[in-house]
Amino acid sequence: MDNPRADKVAVVDEVRTRLADADGAVLTEYRGLTVAELAELRQGLSAAGGDYKVYKNTLVRLAVADGPQAPITDLLTGPTAIAFVKGDVSAVAKTLRDFARANPNLVVKGGMVGAGVLSASDINVLADLPPRDTLLAQLAGALAAPLQQLAGLVQALPRNLAYGLSALIDQRQAAGEGAAEAPAAAEAGASAAEADAPAAEAEGAETAEGAETAEGAETAENAAADSAPEPETPEAGAEAPAE
Repeated sequence: MDNPRADKVAVVDEVRTRLADADGAVLTEYRGLTVAELAELRQGLSAAGGDYKVYKNTLVRLAVADGPQAPITDLLTGPTAIAFVKGDVSAVAKTLRDFARANPNLVVKGGMVGAGVLSASDINVLADLPPRDTLLAQLAGALAAPLQQLAGLVQALPRNLAYGLSALIDQRQAAGEGAAEAPAAAEAGASAAEADAPAAEAEGAETAEGAETAEGAETAENAAADSAPEPETPEAGAEAPAE
């Protein structure tokens, strides 16, 4: 004998578990769709990574009441089916959007990705995104150029460091040679000054001796001139001696 209560508990547990395990979920209203149309929709969603299941709203509310999916309670109006997504949520959103264009009775109401609630317009934005593999390839391409530049900088760092160290060593060596040349030049200058000193002293002595000799001769000459007798001058009126 069937136990309706147990069946309901099982459905609540199933919905809770599938929502927790899914990468995303999209809620739709399927009123007016035929059995054939629902089968076609399920087939398309299965190819995109989705599993389309119809549940009573009351049971879904019980399943999400105490969990992180509680915000989707507001979407549980009218006949509701949930597309559980394993993998690329945008692919499932695109399948639902394209099917709804051809079958207006399918209404996308919103959904969840992780703990975030998505509106119907958010699902349409997801549907416009390229497939997940394409997005990952584009992201990898966008990151590749900066990473290659970073790798080049990292590889160049040891070379630049080596060049910098070599330049520093050369600079230090050049500074050391200059410092060694400076004392040598000073010592050579001092030796030259010492060598020139005796010559300068001799020249000074010779100059002083010459000056002293000349001054002494001039003084002696003046003294001799002062001691010589002055010639007699004939007095006025005296007659010159007769020849």
